[in-house]
Amino acid sequence: MTEALDDSPVGANSVIADGKSFVFETGMLPAELSVVVPTYNEAKNAPLIVAALSRALVGIRWEVVFVDDDSPDGTASHARALALGDPRVRVVHRYGRRGLASACVEGILATAAPYVAIMDGDMQHDETILPQMLDRLSKGDVDLVVGSRYVEGGGMGDWNKRRVAMSRFATMLANRLTKTAIGDPMSGFFMIARAPFMAALPGLSSIGFKILLDIAASSPTPLRVAEVPFTFRNRQHGESKLDGLVLWEYLQLLIDKAFGHIVPVRFISFALVGGSGVFVHFFVLTVTLETLLAINGASLEGRWFVIAQGAATLVATTTNFLLNNLLTYRDQRLKGAKLVWGWITFNLVCGFGFAANVGVASWLYQRHNYLIVSALAGIAVTTVWNYAMSSIFTWRKRG
Repeated sequence: MTEALDDSPVGANSVIADGKSFVFETGMLPAELSVVVPTYNEAKNAPLIVAALSRALVGIRWEVVFVDDDSPDGTASHARALALGDPRVRVVHRYGRRGLASACVEGILATAAPYVAIMDGDMQHDETILPQMLDRLSKGDVDLVVGSRYVEGGGMGDWNKRRVAMSRFATMLANRLTKTAIGDPMSGFFMIARAPFMAALPGLSSIGFKILLDIAASSPTPLRVAEVPFTFRNRQHGESKLDGLVLWEYLQLLIDKAFGHIVPVRFISFALVGGSGVFVHFFVLTVTLETLLAINGASLEGRWFVIAQGAATLVATTTNFLLNNLLTYRDQRLKGAKLVWGWITFNLVCGFGFAANVGVASWLYQRHNYLIVSALAGIAVTTVWNYAMSSIFTWRKRG
């Protein structure tokens, strides 16, 4: 690889490193193509993927990078065993963090190959079209080649009508967001040149599972795209990772691309969960108070209100914690003993937030501000406080 002149264009056979353009010869590269495979519980599929790539990529210098999120089935260990017998196999073992999109980003950054393909670890993507994708990308007139289910010759496999309809709807939303015309922006199977990926990197959200949409929406200039048809295959082993919360992650990504430059999407999610807690609080307060009054009568109503208010506060705070753990901090989800400790710290954080709420609202109200303005100011202060402090003490980023 040689350093290019300052005025040399950055084309298909060049990369940018440390602000300089370098021209490479594909025959000299240890790997001209890196296939990044994010995995979670894919121990049985890992050797099948390596064997399939060996058959499909004859005559191409390639490597496969398994990015594993500490799978309980030992996928990372199985991949390392494969690497001991095949130098084309590499492993990035992530601990304490999860997420398909972020795994893809780390995998791409872990390789020096000028062309990178993203492929699922469940064998549902057709690896036999990778040479065609590489040939198209290496011509230099496109930045991205997408394995598409929606162009002529492609297909959805055995998907039912409901799943196909949802995919079509998500595709419509994605095309409204991105600056790039892609027939299948929801595809998780694509190949990209190094330079356009690095240009999009600063703006990536790395939220959820649709890294292709993230790259297209984050690129500073519209990407030049080609699409190659493929038919979605049935999963070989294991279970699908697309649970009922993928729609929430997808909406988070869309919100982040639209408003993330103004307000962090995690804060928006945290505030929405907090808003739901208000309804939970009043529901529990009403039911508990009416039950206590029905059993004990109207005497000592003040005492029963204090008990009902305490119960409502505890329940609302707990539901807020659980929903934030499930939705807002899904990639840092707490489990087991950490879940219990997280609940304790969250309650402590919210306790201080409640004190700040009352203090700010009272201070403003006593200075002849409107009731609603004072109340909203108190809510705003406690929301920001709870978000900031819980991010530090409850869902502290690990790794």
